[in-house]
Amino acid sequence: MYELTIDATFSSAHNLREYEGACENLHGHNWRVEVSVSASKLDALGMVIDFKKLKTETKAVLDNLDHTYLNVVPPFDRINPTAENISQHIYRCLSAVLNNSVVKVSKVQVWESANSSATYHEGHEG
Repeated sequence: MYELTIDATFSSAHNLREYEGACENLHGHNWRVEVSVSASKLDALGMVIDFKKLKTETKAVLDNLDHTYLNVVPPFDRINPTAENISQHIYRCLSAVLNNSVVKVSKVQVWESANSSATYHEGHEG
C-alpha cells in the first residue's frame, strides 16, 4: 500500500455553539490540514496521484473556508465547526473528486494549534 500526504493551510474564525467556555466566543485559527491518499498500485508514471492534482483539489476545498466566519458556511451553519467536523467535511469533499478504483482519500488531519488536531478517516463504527 502506498500513501501520499500533503500539508495545506487556511485561516478562519468560528465559535462553538452551546460550548461552556472560552471557545463559545468568536475566535480564529490558522488551521493546518494534512491530506493523505492511498493506493495499492502505482500508475504508469509510477505515482499514486500527481502531487499537483492533490494540492489543487485540496486548495479548492480550503478556498471555500479560508478567511470566512465558519459558522455561516455550509455545513457549519448547521453543525458546530469543530476540528472533528472540519476534518470530516474536507475528507468528504476531497473523496468526492479524488476517489476512484485505485486512489482513495485515506485520512484528513486538521490542526487548530501546534499541539491539537483531529483526524477523520472511514472504517470505525460505534
